[in-house]
Amino acid sequence: MPTFAYAGKTRAGEAVQGERVAESLDAAVAGLRRDQVIVTRIAPAAQASVGQRLRALRPHSVTPKSLAVFTRQFSVMIDAGLPLVQCLEILGGQEDDRHFAATILATRADVERGLSLAEAMKRHPRTFDPLFTNMIAAGEAGGILDTILKRLATYIEKNVKLRSQVKSAMVYPAAVISIAAVVVTVILWKVIPTFATLFAGLGADLPLPTRLVIALSNALVRLMPFIVVGLVALVFGFQRYYATERGRRVVDGALLRLPILGVLLRKIAVARFCRTLSTLLASGVSILEALDITGRTAGNAIVEDAVTKTRRSIERGETIAQPLRATAVFPPMVVQMIGVGEATGELDNMLGKIADFYEEEVDVAVAGLLSLLEPAMIALLGGVVGAIVISMYMPIFSLISKLSN
Repeated sequence: MPTFAYAGKTRAGEAVQGERVAESLDAAVAGLRRDQVIVTRIAPAAQASVGQRLRALRPHSVTPKSLAVFTRQFSVMIDAGLPLVQCLEILGGQEDDRHFAATILATRADVERGLSLAEAMKRHPRTFDPLFTNMIAAGEAGGILDTILKRLATYIEKNVKLRSQVKSAMVYPAAVISIAAVVVTVILWKVIPTFATLFAGLGADLPLPTRLVIALSNALVRLMPFIVVGLVALVFGFQRYYATERGRRVVDGALLRLPILGVLLRKIAVARFCRTLSTLLASGVSILEALDITGRTAGNAIVEDAVTKTRRSIERGETIAQPLRATAVFPPMVVQMIGVGEATGELDNMLGKIADFYEEEVDVAVAGLLSLLEPAMIALLGGVVGAIVISMYMPIFSLISKLSN
């Protein structure tokens, strides 16, 4: 069937654009009207401008929080007995994010044409990842879509909570260090040269700390353009290096080996692994496919490698616990509990219990880390600024002492 590029507005007045596959132009317009889109321009995709097609095909990701709300509302509607197409139409019409709304309405149109929900969602991989679509497919096959959606909503909500905890642990120290760096830079760049000029005019004898601070200030003023360029190049180089497989492994491995933060990151990785695998297995996804998806969503290259090795071992007929123990990434207690779950046939429940335990551990660890970092960061900032101020006032105290004598 031909493809038509269109532009239009929703009933709320928001501009939308995209492409629609239909038998004819009239059928495309009719389909868009059913999706509550008022068409202002439509043409066969071959006649549309390159810019229009690129804008129409540009992928947009959705925030985990929006996806969690969508999934929870979807599960409630399905549980209430509403038809699938009507659920998607309502959810698409009330969604504030226009790109996500367009994705939902496109999914609805594909379902209305005869595709399964999972197949329709697979057409939007930036919005619905393999974990989401595989669980939806399992729910449709087993006739338990409402149950699967509830599990998905719970999983995404817990994942959002884990992400916020990681941000809490990382953002606070990064923010304090950044503020400290800006304050010290401004003092060295603007304030210290004034003191240096004053001391030179007075011919004061400068102590060693004062000379060091003035030398640092002079170097900063002279080298400021090179420092800025160097920092930008460093950030860019790090991003390029981390984008490589070797770079991810080196950086992620170094993070896991850090004294305090590494322990927290390991707990987060274990909680995410157990929660994802538990949710997939409970939804009827095969163990090999579940491990493949879990590895890709691990968020850490070292954990991903461990899961990949485990999957290969299971293909050879081994248990899950055996290869996990060999990777030395997961704590012994986790491996033992997984082994018990395998032996009793309750692996998904056991993984869920491990995830609950480690999520509570992460809560405690983040609270403890923040309570430890707060006074340490304040002391660091106060110490650095205080040392600079004292070094600048030392010659003044010396001059006052000489004048009084």
